Amino acid sequence: MHGFRAWCAERGRARFAVTLALLVGLTGAGGALLLVPKVAVPRITAAQPAVAPAGDDPRLAPVRRTMEPFGAVVAERFPTGADREAIVVGHDGQRAEMAVLGAELAPATAAITDLLGRARPGSALVVVASNPSEFAALVRSSSILPGEVAAVTVTDPFPPGAEPSGSRVVFSPEAGRRLSPDALRTLLRHELTHVATRTDTADGAPAWMLEGFAEYAAHRGGGRAFAEIAPTVAGHLAAELLPADLPAAADLVGPRAAEAYESAWTVCAYVADAYGEPRLVDLYRALAAAPLDTAGEDRVLRATLGVGRAEFVTGWRGWLSTRIR
Repeated sequence: MHGFRAWCAERGRARFAVTLALLVGLTGAGGALLLVPKVAVPRITAAQPAVAPAGDDPRLAPVRRTMEPFGAVVAERFPTGADREAIVVGHDGQRAEMAVLGAELAPATAAITDLLGRARPGSALVVVASNPSEFAALVRSSSILPGEVAAVTVTDPFPPGAEPSGSRVVFSPEAGRRLSPDALRTLLRHELTHVATRTDTADGAPAWMLEGFAEYAAHRGGGRAFAEIAPTVAGHLAAELLPADLPAAADLVGPRAAEAYESAWTVCAYVADAYGEPRLVDLYRALAAAPLDTAGEDRVLRATLGVGRAEFVTGWRGWLSTRIR
């Protein structure tokens, strides 16, 4: 297919590549966190050898209990640098996806550490589900549909000041069949960014920054053009349609999710371009630290970037207008 029909088919597949992160904190309920990477149809076939079996790592115990009724569990260790190891878990039928994800853990950890300036999330637990029932059990929800969601990040409750425990990224059984290896890698970086920044993130923090920053980290250094990362936004810009405001939390779920996540990425790309990456990281940490309304966002933006929210939105819209010529 060519032209508009091909674009529609691509966007139809991309709707599947929405990820939902359940960051379960003190309140026990997390926010919706989505990603729309570039996707492709072919199933992964090339596997890579595991570095070492995971053995009896204590992080595996609760995951094993959930997964063993669905078949023999395969757990493999992958080095992530600084004498740290991550574990990828699945079944024999998911070895190809496990190999792709395991090989990406070290470069993803290095990239996220480079952006954040600290060595996280080097000890991640990544799980690949084999069927919808197992996926629902792993993410503790039957309402999250694996045919619509590619991955979920789960974090157990933890008190203020403590390190999060039980953090794991769970990939749906459809992820390996419907996403290309590159899309899986991008998706993993997005989710690992949420894991790495969980201690910085308060329930109710501005979703456009939480998701935009994870998207920025996922695509950073990938060499993709603006229109590849944000095709829906690029289409609107080509029609001279600019967003009126920052993405609303409600738009990050449902039929407008793809556009909202792309738009959130553009906000962070704008900040990095106009103010520099260190200021983007500072802004992320300041905005993520507390639940904020628009007045709170205005205060943080003035303190971090020296501009109010209205001026910030104007600058972002102006930057967007220069992206597509």
